[in-house]
Amino acid sequence: MRRWPEFVQVKEVGPRDGLQNESKMVATADKINWINMLSETGVREIEYSSFVHPKWIPALSDAYEVGKKIKRNPNVRYSALVPNMKGLELALEAGIDGASVFMSASETHNKKNINKTIAETYPILKEVIEEAKQSGKHVTGYVSTVFDCPYEGAISTEQVMRVCDQLLALGVDDLSLGDTIGTAVPSQVVQLLESVLKRLPEEKIIMHYHDTRGMAIANIMASMELGITRFDSSIGGLGGCPYAPGAAGNVATNDVLYLLDGQGIKTGIDEKKLQEAALFIQNKLGKALPSKALAYTAAIQ
Repeated sequence: MRRWPEFVQVKEVGPRDGLQNESKMVATADKINWINMLSETGVREIEYSSFVHPKWIPALSDAYEVGKKIKRNPNVRYSALVPNMKGLELALEAGIDGASVFMSASETHNKKNINKTIAETYPILKEVIEEAKQSGKHVTGYVSTVFDCPYEGAISTEQVMRVCDQLLALGVDDLSLGDTIGTAVPSQVVQLLESVLKRLPEEKIIMHYHDTRGMAIANIMASMELGITRFDSSIGGLGGCPYAPGAAGNVATNDVLYLLDGQGIKTGIDEKKLQEAALFIQNKLGKALPSKALAYTAAIQ
């Protein structure tokens, strides 16, 4: 008999990881309204923006204003991506609860994404992590391309573990392991997690799946069988990666909720409110979002 978790925590990354790859700009006021809607869905954490230089991700150039103006639910952690000390300074002023730092397990992807080697990235993240922790903030370390890289191909478990070990040594509270280009299948998930969980407690691991080949839900199932109970997802399936050509968006929060509800696993998320928030951003973007659950529910209403 499979033993499923009683509760799974879903982190909503649509406002950051979702919008960063959209060509249509969403007005700041609409982002604020949307995040306020997401805040009432029952999700425990919202990654609401990224404090990178506007020239790299123009769609998120209003991170500071958004952070200042959103209505904060005390039951939600509001986090943001921070690449360096300047980004952290602005993020702290904007009132983040959590800081997310990021790098890749792939040397080439790291250079494309951050313009630095893996070795050059660590000292920068060390400063950010230490300052964020001194400011009392939760810090998550994102590790991209943990299965495959669009430039290097397959990434070894040893490469992934070296990066994870270093980030933990620098002081991150947890790690989000990303199938950035959406190539993984359950057997790969099992192989990686069996190695990771020999050295790290399951509560420190978050899985971050993109749905390029439709495998994200299957990979979540495989992860839960190994005790993982924390997942990143993006409302409606928004997103992609600017430095991973062809990658689809994150697994849709709507589809994850359908899976978990069907399995009798609690999330604390209100399906109706989630649907309303998804339809809101779908309307603002002027295109249908890829979530199967969203499309079906909207069709029968």
